[in-house]
Amino acid sequence: MKKVLVTGADGFIGSHLTEELVLKGYQVKAFACYNSFHQFGWLDTLPAHIKDEIEIISGDIRDPSGVRSALSHVESVFHLAALIAIPYSYESPDSYVDTNIKGTLNVLQAARDLGTKKVLITSTSEVYGSAEYVPIDEEHPKKAQSPYAATKIGADQLALSFYRSFSLPVTIVRPFNAYGPRQSDRAVIPTIISQLLAGNKEIHLGSLTPTRDFNYVKDIANGFMEIETSKNTIGEEINIASGIEISIGDLAKELIKQINPEAKIVCEDQRLRPKMSEVTRLLGSNAKLTRLTHWKQEYPLSLGLKNTIAWIEKNQNHFRTDRYNI
Repeated sequence: MKKVLVTGADGFIGSHLTEELVLKGYQVKAFACYNSFHQFGWLDTLPAHIKDEIEIISGDIRDPSGVRSALSHVESVFHLAALIAIPYSYESPDSYVDTNIKGTLNVLQAARDLGTKKVLITSTSEVYGSAEYVPIDEEHPKKAQSPYAATKIGADQLALSFYRSFSLPVTIVRPFNAYGPRQSDRAVIPTIISQLLAGNKEIHLGSLTPTRDFNYVKDIANGFMEIETSKNTIGEEINIASGIEISIGDLAKELIKQINPEAKIVCEDQRLRPKMSEVTRLLGSNAKLTRLTHWKQEYPLSLGLKNTIAWIEKNQNHFRTDRYNI
């Protein structure tokens, strides 16, 4: 049984990845953000037979000592801990530098010193900015259109520098737009679904014209695991993408059709990104991922949305539809 560490295991993607790793027979250490309530985020919602198999460690990714302790005696680390909300990065860019760049440095330094065999660093499709060509492959220019994207570019390049300078076995894993159960309503799909399920007659959104390449969270978790097990992925940047795009407006219309056909879309100024910060088009290439691993998409958008609607319907207490969540 391979022993691995997942940082950010208490979050949306991290909790799904942790769960899938346990089901695949891994020994999993889960690094969760410390809080005085002794809560472990979404890990607390996992079935008992899954949670009991996880070694949960509370800490702070910004603390090098705690990170080093968590990385001890593991073969691989999946580094997902990060601040991810783009609107909040406009308000608190310092915290994004501390968490996303310094936190990644702490993982890299510890992994180098401890001889970790594989280091998977989680990136984001936001590093590409608006598509200059499609589908976006890993050679596409990087363009930070938000402080969040800038810190992720910085973290990616720092990780690759450790590969080139110290032969640290690093891989950059770059998911395009994740969605699914356990995602908060700071993201667009749960925002739309939760408003519709609450019976709102007006669905409040930002810009409707940008396109996104949506990927169900279990497909993303599977991508991480395929990349970790492959012998061909060290030193590489690898997209996890569906290769299909849909505009936010068309997505909203489809969800309205499925849940509440009487609802109308209202665009709110407070939900709009600054003009030069909006990423207008994301459509990813998964050619490299499918060439280097056995990954394939198992959840098309229609099935993923069905599953997400069903989960939110059972967990509406997690969502506040009377305010804008950044």
